[in-house]
Amino acid sequence: MRPLHDWPLDERRGLIGLFTDIDDTLTTEGAVPPAVVQALGALKAAGLHVIPITGRPVGWSEPFAAAWPVDAIVPENGAMALVPQADGSLDRRYQQDAATRAANHARMQQVLAQIERDIPGARRATDSAGRECDIAIDHSEFVQLSQAQIDTVVQAMRGAGMHATVSSIHVNGWFGAHNKREGASWIVRELWGRDLHAEMDRWAYVGDSTNDQLMFQAFAHSIGVANIARFVPQLSHLPRYVTAGERGAGFIEVARAILAAR
Repeated sequence: MRPLHDWPLDERRGLIGLFTDIDDTLTTEGAVPPAVVQALGALKAAGLHVIPITGRPVGWSEPFAAAWPVDAIVPENGAMALVPQADGSLDRRYQQDAATRAANHARMQQVLAQIERDIPGARRATDSAGRECDIAIDHSEFVQLSQAQIDTVVQAMRGAGMHATVSSIHVNGWFGAHNKREGASWIVRELWGRDLHAEMDRWAYVGDSTNDQLMFQAFAHSIGVANIARFVPQLSHLPRYVTAGERGAGFIEVARAILAAR
């Protein structure tokens, strides 16, 4: 990982959009500072597309999608999108049809209950009531799990045939082919009818943990906020650049670096 100031000015100047994680990338101590929302707005005002993509659930994401200056929020690791409308409402778009979502939800609740029953210390995330397309076990938000416990939860999800990934606060699991990288490609097609793969050199991604590594691998302009240091031993793919500041302060650094090139 190279320091953010090594990011060439001409590469920043060519950007048309930014994807970003939310928890511990936009948030600081669990909250999104006003200066971060202002940075999102400054990027939008400069003509960039701005899309947070997160493991958080639909229900948790709705108020932010309605209030933030963004094109969409893609929650539940790419499963769906919340797209703000001119009248203030949110357009909910899903990758799976309703019947598939219902069947998967029932199966996931069984897996979730089994994990809580069989793995000591494992507890569902407090935002679980708002989840439609995945399940989440808390490992660092309100419950502290060891790396061994986290690994056991991941193995249980994968043993049930689910995809599983670890964010800075939760272990997420789901049925389906979506993930953050695929979700990013899907929402670019949905909103603008464009092929993200064909314009990857014109988008950037900002993240902080192991569930961001597919994005770090895919995006040439990938940036980790400084607190990614915690997860470096678990990462197969590192971001190209890293900020000096942690969490929201690090994101603001990224926004300033992009805006300085406009």
